[in-house]
Amino acid sequence: MSETIKVDIWSDVQCPWCYIGKRTFEAGAAQFGGDVEVEYHSFELAPDTPVDFDGTPVDYLSRRKGLPAEQVHQMLDHVTGIAKNVGLDYDFDSVHQTNTVKAHELLHYAKAHGRQLEMKERLLKAYFVDGAHVGRIDDLADLAAEVGFDRSDVVRALTENEYLADVKADAALAAEYGIQGVPFFVIDGKYGVSGAQEAATFAQVLEQVAAERTTATTESQEQNA
Repeated sequence: MSETIKVDIWSDVQCPWCYIGKRTFEAGAAQFGGDVEVEYHSFELAPDTPVDFDGTPVDYLSRRKGLPAEQVHQMLDHVTGIAKNVGLDYDFDSVHQTNTVKAHELLHYAKAHGRQLEMKERLLKAYFVDGAHVGRIDDLADLAAEVGFDRSDVVRALTENEYLADVKADAALAAEYGIQGVPFFVIDGKYGVSGAQEAATFAQVLEQVAAERTTATTESQEQNA
């Protein structure tokens, strides 16, 4: 039986390509068929965003990138179409632009309690599909309760910044790796894949890692024979 391949993914809850990349990676892992362990890491695309941003995503992107509103609309329409192709119904008209540091703290809380993947999926859906707020503690605690966590304990952890150091550690490691955008996938600790690639690309990298491991095992056995 082949060993589990570890995949570390840097991602932000408000990154549209991260949700798309999550779906294409999952499809690629399914094509690969082997054992894959996924761990998500924090990356804040816009840490200077206020929790309650006064405006739409179009307003935010227009101001931040200095682009005409019409061009931003076209960008969002483009990404919405790509999301649709992987089964995601983005609703940018209902998105609450916000600061995601508390969402990242919640993901570390979920990881510590063995349910990070469930929480990640719920947060992405909440932001891009459901029009929920993912920046405020009370709203995040409600989403965590949906996944099965103790709401009051989540409020406590987020209020006390219990996992803020972990968020910062992820950011520091991303900088060390030279990661400047997300999603970014580190496969088996040595192969970096940037962006929401096609499922076949992820499957190919996973198959390459598995093949390299098989070769290394065979060579080791021959040397010890």
